[in-house]
Amino acid sequence: MSSFSQSLRYIIQGGPPETGVPERVRAEIRAREASSERLISWVQLGLVLFFSVLYALAPRAEGTAGFNFVPVALGAYFLFTVLRLALSYRFELPQWYLLISIGVDMALLVGLIFSFHIQYDQHPAFYLKAPTLMYVFIFIGLRALRFDPRFVLTTGLVAVAGWLGLVFYAAFAEMDSMRVTRNYVEYLTGNSILIGAELDKTMVIFAVTVILSVALYRGRSMLFEATREQAAAKDLRRFFAPEVAASITDADTSLEAGEGSQREAAILYADIRSFTSTSATLPPEIVLAVLAEYQNLAVEVINQEGGRVDKFLGDGILATFGAVHPSETYAADALRTAEKLVASVADEQDRFRDAGWPGELKIGTAAAAGPVTVGVIGSKTRLEFTVIGDAVNRAAKLEDANKAQKSAALTDQPTWDLALRQGYSATLLEVRPDTAVPGMRQPVDLVVLADL
Repeated sequence: MSSFSQSLRYIIQGGPPETGVPERVRAEIRAREASSERLISWVQLGLVLFFSVLYALAPRAEGTAGFNFVPVALGAYFLFTVLRLALSYRFELPQWYLLISIGVDMALLVGLIFSFHIQYDQHPAFYLKAPTLMYVFIFIGLRALRFDPRFVLTTGLVAVAGWLGLVFYAAFAEMDSMRVTRNYVEYLTGNSILIGAELDKTMVIFAVTVILSVALYRGRSMLFEATREQAAAKDLRRFFAPEVAASITDADTSLEAGEGSQREAAILYADIRSFTSTSATLPPEIVLAVLAEYQNLAVEVINQEGGRVDKFLGDGILATFGAVHPSETYAADALRTAEKLVASVADEQDRFRDAGWPGELKIGTAAAAGPVTVGVIGSKTRLEFTVIGDAVNRAAKLEDANKAQKSAALTDQPTWDLALRQGYSATLLEVRPDTAVPGMRQPVDLVVLADL
């Protein structure tokens, strides 16, 4: 019983409860619903214009004796539809207005059907044969465009109530000449009422309404889930490089730890000098503001040169060139980035001072090229997309060596030579051969890319 009441409440609410649904997801769904309402209004406007043109071109039906309500109904519905369309572009239509709109739709349709016995001067049972009743399915189907079972259900129930009202009036309007019959031939050929036939029409309307409502009941859950997943995918692209995010969201199978491939790539490390000691004297909000300014600048420079940020390491940055997607100039791009990053930070000191950093903000950076393994590591419950290899380790050690070498940007001789072959062109500042670098087994021929 509780399950039935929950399902009923679910339908009445129009979908999953908002509890636990992020506001950005609810906002996205509201935006889609507003777009659906505009689409419904355009379809309604198209229909009323189509039927108006059809009515104007078609010859007038024979047998008309009374007042013709069709032009009045089409004109009134046209004005209401235009108003509804205009309002849908100004603001999000409230639910009470949508319910009124449903009432107007059904009132015009039921009123038009009712007018037929007046127009043709017949017993009210006459309008029960009108094929205009079929238009009710257009109105029910239109409400399904919003993907909300409440409005389909409301439209169908109002249509059922309207049709039963027409049947009741036709059966009891003239009590002295009751037209109810059980003869199907008499029902089809005269102004008689076959209760079973009218109940059949009612049940068809009700059945179509229920089937569509159940379909939307199920589909709306998928809409919420799909919108949530889409929002998550957009956020994922802010945490990973676009190519990495696409490989995760577009993968045919779930990613597992241990999946990866080997590529020739360049790795760049960048780090703010004396960040830990300086930030200890500053309020947290200033530290984060300065860090945000620096990272925004660094990411812009890295992206401009074709690199991708692999991860942020506190005040440090690990970027890759040619690892996420193949590149023929990965080493040259990495060295250009290292030089440009040091120069950009030096040029933007006002930006960091305005954010609250005392004194001059300096960075150290280094790049190294070589084969790396690009792939997924982690456990069954926690995965990480990363790069592993000698080039990663060398770049980290070289960046740390900036402190001892009194430099701002370093690389090694093999990476420098490779970058030159890939089109890199820059003035060689200094080569420091056979230099001992902490953490590296053999002395390294260091190439200074930028001085302090």
